[in-house]
Amino acid sequence: MSSHGVPIPMTSRPCGPLKGEARVPGDKSISHRALILGALSVGETRISGLLEGQDVLDTAKAMRAFGAEVTDHGEGNWSVHGVGTGGFAEPENVIDCGNSGTGVRLIMGAMATSPVTVTFTGDASLNGRPMARVTDPLALFGARSYGRAGGRLPMTVVGAADPVPVNYTVPVPSAQVKSAVLLAGLNAPGKTVVIEAEATRDHTERMLAGFGAEITVADSEAGRVITLTGQPELKPQQIDVPRDPSSAAFPVCAALIVPGSDVLVPGIGLNPTRAGLFATLRDMGADLTYENERTEGGEPVADLRARFSPDLQGIEVPPARAASMIDEYPVLSVVAAFAKGETVMRGVRELRVKESDRIDAMAAGLRANGVTVEDGPDWWTVTGAGHGNVPGGATCASHLDHRIAMSFLILGMATQKPVSLDDGGPIATSFPVFEPLMSGLGAQIQRSNR
Repeated sequence: MSSHGVPIPMTSRPCGPLKGEARVPGDKSISHRALILGALSVGETRISGLLEGQDVLDTAKAMRAFGAEVTDHGEGNWSVHGVGTGGFAEPENVIDCGNSGTGVRLIMGAMATSPVTVTFTGDASLNGRPMARVTDPLALFGARSYGRAGGRLPMTVVGAADPVPVNYTVPVPSAQVKSAVLLAGLNAPGKTVVIEAEATRDHTERMLAGFGAEITVADSEAGRVITLTGQPELKPQQIDVPRDPSSAAFPVCAALIVPGSDVLVPGIGLNPTRAGLFATLRDMGADLTYENERTEGGEPVADLRARFSPDLQGIEVPPARAASMIDEYPVLSVVAAFAKGETVMRGVRELRVKESDRIDAMAAGLRANGVTVEDGPDWWTVTGAGHGNVPGGATCASHLDHRIAMSFLILGMATQKPVSLDDGGPIATSFPVFEPLMSGLGAQIQRSNR
């Protein structure tokens, strides 16, 4: 069943050239952080281009529950009147974060050093995902958490009344964990230090600095060292959210595998901690170019032009690139199915604890559609059949995962036979305009009747 209603079966059929401009929604990672940091500021933060997918709307609702005044002014324009660092009120009801792992983990961090008690829950997918990776470091500040076996939601977090600063080394690359610790450090006295051996997306660091926090980033032998001075008065900002590179991945990858396609995706954020997919596609021989490169709101931005690329080659994706494209491996595996030779993806254990086990989900669906896939605990290999040689014809399971659902719909645009999906409902969590946007380019995606 869809995370927010009855299942929505869909079918994607082989289509003609995809043409036109794909204006994808605002960046989900930046949207979450803009709402949370706006709520922790004193005064009014104004946000334009906010992603209005269900994940972000759930975070907006949560900020209201903590006492911030959050207003939707229409067309992606929002305002947040914040309560200040340490000013969160105790919510009257359970905080439901729906399908959003980013939302719940960042919100846990933001409240963990305030004297409030909060119960969190989510949909079936989120309630099955581990939270100990966040609650363990939050306990170092003095927060306590009580959840189901395995550290799973529903979970009650008791914020620390007298928090202490923390020095924490992130055990596995995770922007969510790093960000949760930094947000908790905002209301702890002294300096909180986070060390990550491998750089992950740095939107939190950039945005904290923009809101006036004292934060430094330095490289050391141990890795990237982020130092935050606690208890600042955050200053409200004007945030212009760039378009989401993770959402852009879908029209870009579709254009590469559908003959005759030429698609422009304007205004995409190209933060180097997020742009690994596009570098990988170019390594595979994709006709993918950056136009009108510029900087907006401290983030690098460009227009992406993607054209049909019939001679894609399988490669070994550098494991060091994994953190910068972790959400894009599912759709990369679709492109790999139409390349020649093996595409090897290593160092991707994180994929097994996302909204679903994304390695298992993609491997099963690709195999059902005639693609050769091998996988292990932290790696998988897709053997491409070359353009025009992927059979298709199967029905795939989305596992309540928006990126799995969209990836299989992209697959069906270039297979010999249509590809069906058991439930496309989860797509609304991150890309609510996916269907009309892709249809406007020429895709043939239909909702099925049951």
